[in-house]
Formats: sequence, C-alpha cells, structure tokens
Amino acid sequence: MSRTRCAGTAAVAAAVVVALAGPAGAAQPAGSYGATTSVGVHNAYEKDKYPYLADALDSGASLIELDVWTNALGKSWRVSHSNPFGNNSNCVNAATAGELRTKKRDQDLGGCLADMKAWHDANPGHRPVTVKVEMKDGFNDKGGRGPAAFDALVRSRLGDAVYGPGDLAAGHRDLDEAVQANGWPTRSALNGKFLFELIPGTVEEGNPLDKLWTDREYATHLKNLAAQGKLNQATAFPAVHGAAAGDPRTRYTETALRPWFVVFDGDAATYLKNGIDTAWYDQRHYLLIMTDAHKVAPVIDGTRPTETEALARVNQLAAAHGSIVTADWYPLPKVLRTVVPRGK
Repeated sequence: MSRTRCAGTAAVAAAVVVALAGPAGAAQPAGSYGATTSVGVHNAYEKDKYPYLADALDSGASLIELDVWTNALGKSWRVSHSNPFGNNSNCVNAATAGELRTKKRDQDLGGCLADMKAWHDANPGHRPVTVKVEMKDGFNDKGGRGPAAFDALVRSRLGDAVYGPGDLAAGHRDLDEAVQANGWPTRSALNGKFLFELIPGTVEEGNPLDKLWTDREYATHLKNLAAQGKLNQATAFPAVHGAAAGDPRTRYTETALRPWFVVFDGDAATYLKNGIDTAWYDQRHYLLIMTDAHKVAPVIDGTRPTETEALARVNQLAAAHGSIVTADWYPLPKVLRTVVPRGK
C-alpha cells in the first residue's frame, strides 16, 4: 500500500472516531438529573437488606436494583439472586399502600412493580427513582419474555409514572442526539417518576452460547420502535455494561445501535484506577453508574462504613463524574438520601 493511501486511510479512521464520540454538549443546568450525583442500593429486593421493597423505597435511595430471570425453567419474570426456578424477594404484589407490608413476599417482577405503584400512589411527587434491572440470564423472547413483553408489563403496572426513552428523545432522532442537545430534565421535573436501567446479567455474560445480550437486544428494540414511530412504548434505557476506556459503544458492530446508549454502568474502582476519562461522560450528558463504591482505594466497608467515610466516598465519585454510586449501604439512610453536584 502506498504511503499516500495509508495517510488517507488514517484520516478516514480518525474522522469516524470523532463522529462516533460526538461533540461535548453545553453544560447542563444545575439541578438537572444528569448534573447531580446520588446514591443507590445494590440488590434492594433482598430480605436481609429490607424486609419489604417498600422499605427500600422509603430509604431515600435514588436507585434500587432487581435481579430478574426469564428462562424456561420457571414461570414469569422471577426475582431472585441465585435461584433461576422461582422467586426470593421482598416484593408482595400490593394493590394499595396498606398492603405493602402485609402480604406474602417472594413475588415476581410484576409484584415488585405493583409495590412500586402502590408506594408511588401513597407518595405523590416522590424523588426520581432509577430501577436497575439485571437480566440474570437475558431476555427470552421465544418464551414470551422479550423486550416488548417487558415494556408491556412495566406499563401495565406503572403507566405514566415511568420516564422512558420516548420522553427523553422527544423531537430528536435518538437518545444520543437528545441528551447532547438538551441534557436530562431537572430532578424536580422528574419527581414522581421511575427510570428503568437494563444491564446484561452475570449468567448471560458468562454463557458462551448466548450471542444476544440484554444491552444489544434492547437497543435493537429501541431502534426498531423509533423507526415505527412507537418509541413511547419503550420503558427502559439499556446500559453499556463494564468500565472501559474511550467510547465503550464501539463494541457494538452495528453502528446504528450506538446512539441508543446514553447510560453506562461499571465498577467504580476500574473507572478511577485505569485512567478512564470519566469527564467524557459528563461532557456529553451521559449517565454514569458507578458500582461497588466501597472498593475504591482506600477500601471501606461495603455495608456499614461510618457516615463520614461513605459521604466522603460519594463526594469523591461525584468529583469523578459519577451519576449514581452504589453499594450495600442500606443501614445508612442519610447517605442514601444524598444528592450532590456532579463533577465538583
């Protein structure tokens, strides 16, 4: 190959990288959802953390996490950490606020969503709550538990209490264009809303036979809905899972999927220790979920650090441009209610 042709190829490659990364957007207004850092609880459906899901919702946490199984080994959308056959959760399928702590636990995802609705009705104007759903073994579209069925279930239980991709993308081609143009709404504008984040699950990611993970499958779903003018049916934001340098969306060979990712989720310590430019996410108004906050050096207790230690860690990760930081700090409601400026 000639030297001239090599130079031309390099220039084209550089242009593609620049186009993919996109320009940094204007600074978001103070108080916008994307300009703040808040705190979430890992696996908030577990009974040893909260006797009932309503307790997790009452805690003040900005994010609660659910683990969901969809395989044919059991019925429905099971909520459990390690049981793929049935439910092991603090959800009760409440119809009213009075039932949030009186009915039988170990309900499925529909029951957890029902609890959210009962709690929502009893707490109008509540803080925005991100619901992180780890699809432990991925979607099961052939079994009736695919992306469209997920949307239908969430909408049937929560209705307009969901802030979804259609709300964010309104008037824009895709989510990337929308957040870079306008950022996220203010936190006050999102009061009374649930935002759903989807990540691939540990079983799915460890399965060499699974070639269609949750992130790519749901992003494809969003792209197709948008093409049909039906994006308002969508209920969740797929996340790029795993801390990585540069623009992690380059892992998706179908470039048309990349603009549907504006949420990124990975290990806090990896983001901080590997020289990853986390300001890149903030400048483009992307949400950055930082997990296992306690493992950042110096390591602190993952469940019961002192409030001073936990608050210092929240501020450290806020300065590192995290949007939501998570750990198992359920005994620390003051920390869970914390909201600070991002990037400060």
